[in-house]
Amino acid sequence: MTLGFRLRFPAKDIQALAERYWDYGTEKDRALEIEIENEISPQVCKRGYYTQTEFLKLAEWKSKRPRRHYKKNLEEYVQEVTRISLGARNERIRIESLMLLDGVNWPTASVLLHFGSRDRYPILDFRALWSLSTEVPKQYDFDFWWAYTLCCRRLAEKHKVSMRTLDRALWTHSKKKPREDLS
Repeated sequence: MTLGFRLRFPAKDIQALAERYWDYGTEKDRALEIEIENEISPQVCKRGYYTQTEFLKLAEWKSKRPRRHYKKNLEEYVQEVTRISLGARNERIRIESLMLLDGVNWPTASVLLHFGSRDRYPILDFRALWSLSTEVPKQYDFDFWWAYTLCCRRLAEKHKVSMRTLDRALWTHSKKKPREDLS
């Protein structure tokens, strides 16, 4: 699948944009993200699955709206589904198995992979897609997600930045634009 992913800003600005990421959040947002990065992510990567509490924190970090659905996922179910996902060799199983969890869609599943895997996965977000000159599709599918993932991996590798740095830069560049300009 060939998509027209293209940075809307000079690649040399990736690091600077990533550093401005925190200009758009609250101290509470920052504290949660630091907890996710420094505590939850390393534990999940080592253990190979999310606990229900960890899952809820990450899912709600991405989107609070489906909270009541997220809470339907019992501890054992969260552990088993995320163990399958994070242990899978097949990329389609990795991402799509996470959508067995109530309330989890492509963007939320991408967050779970982004922070829960040693492999490099971008967060699927309308802001990041806009920064890559790509419209949000009517419906996400594996081919779209995988093309996006490979594009972000190539960008991160080429410009020698982490996936987290690239993700923050993409999000920040879009955040500077009025919402109506993002269509």
